[in-house]
Amino acid sequence: MKTQELFSILEQHQDKTLLFEYASNKFVSANYHITEVKHIKVDSVDCGAQTDSWNETIIQLWESPLEINKTKHMSVSKAFGILNKVGEMKAYDLESEVKFEYSNASFHTAQLFVNDFKTEDNNVIFELGIEKTDCKAKELCGVPEVVINTLEKAKETVETCCTPDGNCC
Repeated sequence: MKTQELFSILEQHQDKTLLFEYASNKFVSANYHITEVKHIKVDSVDCGAQTDSWNETIIQLWESPLEINKTKHMSVSKAFGILNKVGEMKAYDLESEVKFEYSNASFHTAQLFVNDFKTEDNNVIFELGIEKTDCKAKELCGVPEVVINTLEKAKETVETCCTPDGNCC
């Protein structure tokens, strides 16, 4: 989801409550705060020596241990106000991918993509998810797209790709 789309959804549903589903039927607790907004510029080089760059907006969610018994989640209006104030201080790239950074005692720290959102009752629920890492230079490095079924085939592919004469870094 792009940052502009997130803002548009928030703007349209300011009368609702804001929930985040970080895994199937697992929600960020009501005691969450928006503790940081990061405007990230990524400059990368992949294993095929190809360069790339893009921007990301990362919104950090944190559950306050001082409010563990809180039952009412943040309103969309309050979150929208916080994000707008941040935008006044540091401009957003509205075309950048938005992610939510989150962890709790039973869930590792992760930057979660927004897979979808829904409105249910008086809530806006952002459905978050983890994307798996991937090789961007598969074709260039000779890594087959199909899943490698045996360890021996995997070893051959890595050895071919990662030799001094191979196409990978």
